[in-house]
Amino acid sequence: MKPRIIYMGTPEFAVAPLDKLIQAGYPIAAVVTVPDKPSGRGLKIRQSDVKKYALDARLPLLQPVSLKDPVFLEELSSFHADLFIVVAFRMLPKAVWSMPPMGTFNLHGSLLPQYRGAAPINWAVINGENRTGVTTFMIDEEIDTGEILLQTSCGIEPQETAGSLHDKLMVLGADLVIETVKGLETGRLVPRKQECPLSGEQPLREAPKLTKELCRIRWDKSAEEIDRLVRGLSPYPAAASVLSDGDKKFDMKIFRTQTQTIRKPDATPHPSAREERGAFAGITGDNPEENRPGRIFSDHKTFISVLCGDGNLVSLEEIQLAGKKRMKVKEFLAGFRDIASCSFI
Repeated sequence: MKPRIIYMGTPEFAVAPLDKLIQAGYPIAAVVTVPDKPSGRGLKIRQSDVKKYALDARLPLLQPVSLKDPVFLEELSSFHADLFIVVAFRMLPKAVWSMPPMGTFNLHGSLLPQYRGAAPINWAVINGENRTGVTTFMIDEEIDTGEILLQTSCGIEPQETAGSLHDKLMVLGADLVIETVKGLETGRLVPRKQECPLSGEQPLREAPKLTKELCRIRWDKSAEEIDRLVRGLSPYPAAASVLSDGDKKFDMKIFRTQTQTIRKPDATPHPSAREERGAFAGITGDNPEENRPGRIFSDHKTFISVLCGDGNLVSLEEIQLAGKKRMKVKEFLAGFRDIASCSFI
């Protein structure tokens, strides 16, 4: 007999595994997700993606404010589930994760023990990794430290964004959850301790929660670092900067960039760059004012390039001014012609 499952999750990433479990015929005793909350400009009440799916599938639904509430714990126990599965939810108290006889396992968006924390997908891109994956592991008292059940990996493409990597890992994760349940069901799956890197190997990297400060672009960084930051935060929460014309300041989100290498000593753009050579006059490396990070170059019609701390450029591809829609740079320039008199700060 297939194990009765209580499934816990919140965002879109958690919907695919739940759907896969139902398709595979596993009985979902109940779904646990976060309470509805106001969001957006109008502060409209928003349901989680998992709640929307659970309602459509007519699954029993719990939305506790506190996971330690005795009423919630009693209700959770009344379902007599054999196994709890957690995907992108909240840290569980021991009273919850120790409840089912088969235990509680979590799906994490990295190859543990690398990138423990809240934002593993984003940090893998920001740090320039070329490989990542998903892991299922048994939950214990600490965050993301439990015994590993299964892992599967995938490559990170050169122009990968957090959004595109999220979608790849969502598919891999759904399959891994099914494999994990089958392995636990048959008893063939043996948990193993997480192995920390040996001396001389790549050190452990963490994946802390994304902050507003992290999202702010520091133009004194290299073009490559800035491009990775933009991709690692796209489409959400998005890298940001302030565009200034000296008098006015505009908040801008930046969703996609391309790096451009300046060829020295003649200081002309790399031949692969799309822009006209004349638009980059003044990048000489001699005048600090002319070569300040954040300086903008543009033909006012098709491109915006920004000077970075290493003397190279990033070309902005998709941007969004505060209060405006997301758009391609060419669209933006059609209504903002004097861009070259501005700079990023």
